[in-house]
Amino acid sequence: MTVTVLLLAEGHTWDEVSERIDCSRGFVASWSRRFTEQRIAGLYSRHLGQVATVLTPKLEARILEATRHVPTGGATRWSTRKLGAHLDVSHMMVARVWRKHGLQPRRMERYMASNDPDFETKAADIMGLYLNPPAHAAVFSVDEKTGGNGG
Repeated sequence: MTVTVLLLAEGHTWDEVSERIDCSRGFVASWSRRFTEQRIAGLYSRHLGQVATVLTPKLEARILEATRHVPTGGATRWSTRKLGAHLDVSHMMVARVWRKHGLQPRRMERYMASNDPDFETKAADIMGLYLNPPAHAAVFSVDEKTGGNGG
């Protein structure tokens, strides 16, 4: 912190600086060391930022808009974590927005494209069974569901 370094430069002790700006001696020591070792460059913040923690109308609109689109990477639906990482927001922020608007992407009924390279061949075989079943054979259909419950 620049004020810490300026007070030290004026000749104040660590105790005087920590009392004046209401911080610990360790805080004063850290900034003093950074300035001594790196000069002006040591005074710049090293924090790269953090994910959004305040839900603004603009952020809420971004989350809702992104929810409407197909996820990247071959996934068939968004999870709160995938969408949060995609938008650089907390997954809990995504969950709050979805809950507020009654959205449950894991329960959305829509066509899901397969990423199986043999999908067309397999689908043609199955359709063939329905359209032209073997004589004296029973054809059963089992609806496959995903194992996850969202999140």
